[in-house]
Amino acid sequence: MKQEHTQRKLMMAGVVAAAILAIAGPSASAQTATRTTTTAPTTSTTTVKPKPPTSATEQMIQEACQRSKARRAKFLQNGTPEQFGSEEPFTFDPNAPPC
Repeated sequence: MKQEHTQRKLMMAGVVAAAILAIAGPSASAQTATRTTTTAPTTSTTTVKPKPPTSATEQMIQEACQRSKARRAKFLQNGTPEQFGSEEPFTFDPNAPPC
């Protein structure tokens, strides 16, 4: 019985050692003494993406208002409440008076 217990301990020690080597192995091999340098091109053609707006514009507010009115009119006409994903195509009119 003691021999069986000793074999389990040795097997567990081997599993732990293998796990440590599997984790530490790739990171240790990634640390090399040689350096690689990259040079940047002399002319840069990268473009910077503009950040998305963090606030609503007047036109966005007007469009939301027109959508809301269109949904309300459809509800009054049919009597069925709107469900998620059931919105029909909507045409925004930028020349309409503000809400």
